[in-house]
Amino acid sequence: MTMAPMFAAAKARNEIALIPYVTAGFPRIPASLDFIDQAALAGADAVEIGLPFSDPVADGPTIQFASHQALESGFKTRVFLEALASRRRPCPLILMTYLNPLLALGPEAFATLAASGISALVIPDLPEEEASSMSDDAARVGIDVVLLAAPTSSEERLRRIGSSSRGFVYVVGVVGTTGARREADPALPQILDRVRHATSLPLVAGFGLSEPSHIQAITAQADGAIVGSRLVDAIRRGEDFAALIRSFKKATRRH
Repeated sequence: MTMAPMFAAAKARNEIALIPYVTAGFPRIPASLDFIDQAALAGADAVEIGLPFSDPVADGPTIQFASHQALESGFKTRVFLEALASRRRPCPLILMTYLNPLLALGPEAFATLAASGISALVIPDLPEEEASSMSDDAARVGIDVVLLAAPTSSEERLRRIGSSSRGFVYVVGVVGTTGARREADPALPQILDRVRHATSLPLVAGFGLSEPSHIQAITAQADGAIVGSRLVDAIRRGEDFAALIRSFKKATRRH
């Protein structure tokens, strides 16, 4: 599955895309795969899967905890990807990983990810200046390398990110790491507007979106929203995961 039809379908329904985040291997590999399926059945348009890594510089304490737990439980990337490949692909899958785990997969990394059903890659520690070669290699097997636009990015940098990214641009909604927040950044609509002027690609907002009202506040500016730490917290607490996804999905409707 590619990303473009997903965004087109959401737009046709007068919605923005809901993209829940699941940490691979948390609390165990089979359970994390089940949560991916649950998210899709509850209305997710795509699912972002985070690969556990020992030095997750963009992740806040909640996702760091989930990654640490997965690694402590013996998580292996290849084992997870093989298990993912054996499952039905319920919706487009986006892999969020850092450079080291990706490089550890070796020269066939992109082919391995494509065989597992990955449609797009988000790599927080991949700078725009070094993305071109990796993006071209991934595109050959049908994977979009998505770049991140930060609130602090200059207009010129936003233009470069917009021209280099594939599939969509990941718009970081806050200065700092991921994490659930009681209040969304009131500047996020303005941040999205700035990025919109730099690219025609779909814009997906992430970092700090943890309430349905946060998503509803950006439906005029964004094409999608990623909800991460709030959902990891829900898994830790044993909340009704599918019901939570449905509540976020209702908020994606444009008025």
